[in-house]
Amino acid sequence: MTQNNKKPTGLRGMSAGTSSICTVGAGSSSLKYRGFDVELLAEKATFEEVAFLVLYGKLPNLSQLKEYKNTLQQLRSLPTKLKTVLESIDKDTHPMDVLRTGVSYLGNLEPESSIAEQQDKTNRLLAIMPSILNYWYNFATFGKKINTDNNEDSIAGHFLSSLFDKPVDDLHKKVMDASLILYAEHEFNASTFAARVCASTLSDIYSCITTAIGTLRGPLHGGANEAAYKLLKQFKSVDEAKTELLKMLSNKQIIMGFGHAVYKELDPRTAVIKQFSKQLSDTVADPTLYDVSCEVERIMKEEKGMFANADFYHASAYNFMEIPTELFTPIFVCSRLVGWCAHIMEQRENNRLIRPTAEYNGVEKAVWVDLQNR
Repeated sequence: MTQNNKKPTGLRGMSAGTSSICTVGAGSSSLKYRGFDVELLAEKATFEEVAFLVLYGKLPNLSQLKEYKNTLQQLRSLPTKLKTVLESIDKDTHPMDVLRTGVSYLGNLEPESSIAEQQDKTNRLLAIMPSILNYWYNFATFGKKINTDNNEDSIAGHFLSSLFDKPVDDLHKKVMDASLILYAEHEFNASTFAARVCASTLSDIYSCITTAIGTLRGPLHGGANEAAYKLLKQFKSVDEAKTELLKMLSNKQIIMGFGHAVYKELDPRTAVIKQFSKQLSDTVADPTLYDVSCEVERIMKEEKGMFANADFYHASAYNFMEIPTELFTPIFVCSRLVGWCAHIMEQRENNRLIRPTAEYNGVEKAVWVDLQNR
C-alpha cells in the first residue's frame, strides 16, 4: 500500500512473473544480462555476442560467433514485395509506424508456421530491421533505393552503412555497437511485457513484435532520447542552458532524460554512453552540445536531485554521428528486438495465458429504466 492508502497502479512494484534473462535495479542500480553487468558487456563484447548471450543463454565461442555473424549478414535482404510496401509509405510517416508495418508485412511473406522456427525468425528480424528502416528513410527522403546487402560484418556497421549509404567511421561503429548493447534488454518494461502478453495467447512472433513496437511507440515509454535532444538543441551555450533550464524548472516543466521508473540512484548505462558522447564531441567542429548536456545534468542533480538516464547522453551521441532525430527511437527497436524475442521464447517455454484481474470501482447495482422513460 502507498502512503495515501491507495494501491499502486500500472503494476508498479508488483512482480508479474519470473525470468532468467535480466535483472534491473538489483543491488546498486545494476543492470545484468544473464548475470553479466551491462557496463562490462559494453566494454568487452560486441552486440552480436550480447545478442547470442541473451537469446541462447551463454556467450558464444569464436567459431559460434563467426557463424552467427555470418548468418545474420546473409539475412539482410529485403523481399521485393516488402520494398514495394516501404516505397508506398509517405515520408511524413513516423518511422516507428514504418517498422510496425514492415514487421507485420514480413509476417505475411515469411510466416512463422510453428514455434520450432522462432530462432530462425528472430535472426531474420534482427538482421532485417535496419534494412527496413533505412531503405524506407532513404527512399522517402532522397528518392534513393539503397542496397541493404552491404559488406559490414556487424549490425552496428550495417545500420550506419545502410543509413548513410556509404562506409562509416570506425568510432561511429564502436559507439553504435555499444548503444545497441545498452538498449538490448531491460526486464519487464512495457513493450517487453506487451510482447509476453501477446506470446501467452500463442500468437506468432511477428504479432508479438508488432505489439512491442506499438507499445514502444507511446511517448511514455519510447522517445525520451528524441525529447532530450529537442531540449538540448534550444541552448546555444552553457550559460544559456543554465539560465533557461532554471526558468523551466521554476515553471515546473518536465525535463526529459532524467530519472527512471526502476533505478533510484543512477542508471548504470549512462556513464558508458556519456563517455562515448565525449569521444565523439572531440571529433566534431562544434562540441557545444556535449558541454550543454553536462551543464543540464549538473543542474538537474543540484536542483532536483535527479540523475541522467541512458536516453539523455544518447541524444548528443546520436547527433554527433549525424543520425536524424526521428530515427533515435527506431534504433532502440533494432536493439531491444533481442530482449523482446528472448522473452517471447521464455514465455513460450512454460506458457500460461497472462490474464490479470481488475478491482471493479463502478456502480454496484444499476437501475433499469425503459427506453421511453429515459
